[in-house]
Amino acid sequence: MREISAGTVTETLRDLFIAANLEMGRDMQDALAKAAEEEESPLGRYVLQKILENMDVARKESLPLCQDTGLAVVFAEMGQEVHIVGGDFQAAVQEGVRQAYREGYLRKSLCDPLSRRNTGDNTPAVIFTEVVPGDRLKLIAMPKGGGSENMSCSAMLVPAEGKAGIVDHVVACVRKAGSNPCPPVLVGVGIGGSLEMSGVLAKKALLRPLGTANAHDERLAAMEREILEGVNRLGIGPQGYGGRVTALAVHMEMMPCHIASLPVTVNIQCHVARHREAVL
Repeated sequence: MREISAGTVTETLRDLFIAANLEMGRDMQDALAKAAEEEESPLGRYVLQKILENMDVARKESLPLCQDTGLAVVFAEMGQEVHIVGGDFQAAVQEGVRQAYREGYLRKSLCDPLSRRNTGDNTPAVIFTEVVPGDRLKLIAMPKGGGSENMSCSAMLVPAEGKAGIVDHVVACVRKAGSNPCPPVLVGVGIGGSLEMSGVLAKKALLRPLGTANAHDERLAAMEREILEGVNRLGIGPQGYGGRVTALAVHMEMMPCHIASLPVTVNIQCHVARHREAVL
């Protein structure tokens, strides 16, 4: 049994959330630079160039990439041989988020759903914990902005709709979202499981390195390509000003579902696609 202190969990997540909010991932930087070269719309190219300039300013000045520094989402893969000592794991995660948003001067965006009263420290975080083999703890910090999260959509499709129904549902969701999620976007899609599990799969799909095809199922890899082409034919373009680059990638994950069901959830991510991870 390997021991990891609760304090280490807190410190790690504090650093991950600050870093995720200040600096764009290398994969997204490269994809945006490539899109700026390939976008046919002059206004679309201008928008992409401004996004890249904003990224540089954020990095040099240690400023958030976006004023919406997000709902704190944490994915934790806990090795079954890991024992958290010196405190409670859930409390350690929440304290890490609390410290990140206070010490990083990040906007605190969480509120009570009914009174709309701000919680004051961007907690509680949304935590997904999975027990896996081994003696390591993998922590992924994912600040999720409200503009893109609001454009999520779930459906319990009729099983007979099959692949065509899934493709149509995803493209329709992006069409309805329009400029709201700050395109160019990353489209996460979860298929199967239950209603809520399809949502988790869709959000986890956003964590894959940008543009990497699904390595486990060639059917999904082909659908990713087909949907990306369909989305980029919509003409929404960067920030909704028109163009061919509405999405940079489509990532799909899938698991078996009930014979009477076909759950499909789309979770859209904005162009900063923020996340950072560490293994303890």
